[in-house]
Amino acid sequence: MSLPLSIRLYRAAVWVATPLSGWILGNRARRGKEDATRLNERFGRTELPRPAGKLLWLHGASVGESLVLLELVRRLQDKTDWQFLVSTGTVTSARLMAEKLPAGARHQYIPVDRLGPVRRFLDHWQPDAAIFVESELWPNLLIEMQSRNMPAALVNARMNEASLINWHKRRDAARHLLSAFRWIGAADERTAAGLNKLAGHAVPLVGNLKLQISASDPDRKVLDAVRSVLGERPVWLAASTHAGEEQILLQAHRHYLETRPEALLILAPRHPERGHELANTVRAAGLTFAQRSRSELPDTGTQVWLADTLGEMTLWYALADQAVIGGSLRDGIGGHNPVEATRAGCPVISGPYTASFEDVFAAYRKHEGVAIVGSPAEIAAALRDVTEDRLAGARRALQELTGSAMDETLAAILSLMPEGPR
Repeated sequence: MSLPLSIRLYRAAVWVATPLSGWILGNRARRGKEDATRLNERFGRTELPRPAGKLLWLHGASVGESLVLLELVRRLQDKTDWQFLVSTGTVTSARLMAEKLPAGARHQYIPVDRLGPVRRFLDHWQPDAAIFVESELWPNLLIEMQSRNMPAALVNARMNEASLINWHKRRDAARHLLSAFRWIGAADERTAAGLNKLAGHAVPLVGNLKLQISASDPDRKVLDAVRSVLGERPVWLAASTHAGEEQILLQAHRHYLETRPEALLILAPRHPERGHELANTVRAAGLTFAQRSRSELPDTGTQVWLADTLGEMTLWYALADQAVIGGSLRDGIGGHNPVEATRAGCPVISGPYTASFEDVFAAYRKHEGVAIVGSPAEIAAALRDVTEDRLAGARRALQELTGSAMDETLAAILSLMPEGPR
């Protein structure tokens, strides 16, 4: 079957750019966007051997998808004797995997989407089946998988409106790439409806796997030690913030301090490597701060605790009285998942830009489980007006949203693996 024109143009553009790929990755490594010690993996090379037996390959783009990958690996380990290869594309997600990935699984960076690296990766690992999480559709990789007749599934499929519109402009390409998956499970109604049209067949609405991930408890000794330092101070969390949002949140904290001068803001950026940059931002805002990456604890005079470490979000939620969900104060990011906050008992505050989790926030709004804010003054007002009703509404929304997504997805994955010994 001939490839759609847009895919042929994509492959040509990738081929033309091949001489630049090493320079691009090296430049990204110098800026902390790539792991300089593991760049060979981006070209499909590795020193790790392929384990014996059946190997399931799971891939997700970044930290949010990584949490789904970890949950799937843990649950599948209880049901099978498979080996697991997990790939991601960001430095932050690789650090998370290094800390959380269970024994019997190994992590690699996804190769760049060129035929050489893709083929080296697949030749070496020879996965028996592949699982992709959410919306990572790399054309050369998927086409090469199809040529090898590799069973594959797209789980927790989620696309925002802009992505669906862009794919509809290249419908032939989308249909060709989606045909690489023998099973697709949509996380929300918007994605299910959009993929129905793109794939040319019914895509089931399974539900959002992220709503069924079991969050680990924070280290009890660390939690107790920090609580003893904080005492009865009001604490609020700005979770998974992005560039351009911190200034808004710091201004909101200044408003909040006018009536609650003892309050503490825990500022947890989406990308902890921005810690040095944010230290300067907090300093410029005229607020006193402690920095977690430097093992500093807040004292009574600390107004902001810069939580620039990885893997401690459960600690921040356990300490906070309420949480502002980042990614929602600036258009174009799409917001982040509020469910972890609700499960930790934190009333939720959000900006208006929540397109990536619109199904979740629609349920939260329906049950009055979220305060929607836009300005620093509105954030401060929501912090002052917190009630148990907001948390109760969020919990009702979560009950409505949670279905059998995990069970259906696991059943699909189990049916995907070829029968018989490797």
